Amino acid sequence: MNDKALTIIKWIFEIVLIIILSFMYYLNKPVSSPKVIYIPKGSINKIITQMQSRNYNVSKLDILLLRLFGSPQSGWINIETTLNSRWDFLYKLTTAKAALQNITLIPGETTYIFLNQLADELKLNRDLLQKEYEQQSPYEEGAFTPNTYSLPIGITEKIVIKILLNESLAQMKNLSIKLFGMYNEKKWLQYVTIASIIQKESASIEEMPLVSSVIYNRIKKGMKLQMDGTLNYGKNSHVKVTPSMIKEDTSTYNTYLYSGIPPLPVCNVSFDAIKAAIFPAKSDYLYFMKSKDAKHDFTSNYSTHLSNIKRATK
Repeated sequence: MNDKALTIIKWIFEIVLIIILSFMYYLNKPVSSPKVIYIPKGSINKIITQMQSRNYNVSKLDILLLRLFGSPQSGWINIETTLNSRWDFLYKLTTAKAALQNITLIPGETTYIFLNQLADELKLNRDLLQKEYEQQSPYEEGAFTPNTYSLPIGITEKIVIKILLNESLAQMKNLSIKLFGMYNEKKWLQYVTIASIIQKESASIEEMPLVSSVIYNRIKKGMKLQMDGTLNYGKNSHVKVTPSMIKEDTSTYNTYLYSGIPPLPVCNVSFDAIKAAIFPAKSDYLYFMKSKDAKHDFTSNYSTHLSNIKRATK
């Protein structure tokens, strides 16, 4: 073998060695990311493009590398650490899955109490949850849809609020379109506000249209609603409403003090309550009182209402 051939082989060897070393260097470069990330559905090209738009340190070369590891599964994945080598990061994209935890928002619960629940069950910072909710939510109350949500363990405060608000809004829009053929945000908020009072006051789903009719009938006659449930807002979600509380609370939630419905919902509401707000029962009822069997007695006559109160408090 002549010198020229040896020289060519040497060059080829050096080029291959440089490529291998460069490749190894690239695979060992650190990639910074959240512990829990979301992988969208779609091709590997689409996944890498979306990750680039979120400022993850990935490149077009990673498209080829991912094809060696396999296609990433869509959904939330937990890669456990915020800093990985590129090799580990790409491998985890195709193998890791996030552990999910179910969180249930009960109809009638306030956002204040629900954020406490999220902080406790998902081990999140309560103050950050409040901050993110105030920044992302258009309303102080009533923006969440009661439901059971599967949320990734390790998710951040910002993302959990974003997920819950987006899913809640999507559910509300779907219901509105189903009922009206459209979604009018201002009108929908009014229905949710009325529904929140129905939710707090009703003893059962069956009673909701009747409670709704009382609300509309009292407003139509120019009467104040005077409903205790409107004072169970925020921190007061489970507080017993007393005469002194009614007298001292000057918030716009106090329907003993202010006429009409409050400017915002009292709590997060079920679709049953929303439907009752939209479709109240036809009645002339103006009063209702919880009886000893935990149901309500409805009446259009004040004297009968007083008799119902006397009977229930004996």
